[in-house]
Amino acid sequence: MKIVRVEDIIGTEREVRGTESPWASRRLLLKKDGMGFSFHETIIPAGSEHQFWYKNHLEAVYCVAGNGSITDLETGETHQITDGTLYALDKNDRHQLHGGTEDMRLICAFNPPVTGRETHDADGAYNLVVEDE
Repeated sequence: MKIVRVEDIIGTEREVRGTESPWASRRLLLKKDGMGFSFHETIIPAGSEHQFWYKNHLEAVYCVAGNGSITDLETGETHQITDGTLYALDKNDRHQLHGGTEDMRLICAFNPPVTGRETHDADGAYNLVVEDE
């Protein structure tokens, strides 16, 4: 059994922050934890915008606090996100997140699981890291 507390992750190598835009991802479970997926808490600040495109990963995201929106960059369609909304990037969807009037607190699952060493490339994608070192 694994017990993980987000307060124990903040400020460690398992908390990753955006370099060009303010967001934080707290990696509660990584590939090395052996669950077959990774599990993160992500904070999207109010009023911020972030473009992502997970070409190598599928992601499911559940909003547990705050508000904002997501735009599908292929179709231009925008959806509102509030507490209780889930979105699934089931086609490696290129998207833009927009922080609303409050910080969004998102719970995310990635498949394949991330190792914790991934960084966003110019497209906003994570490179695929195959092995833990």
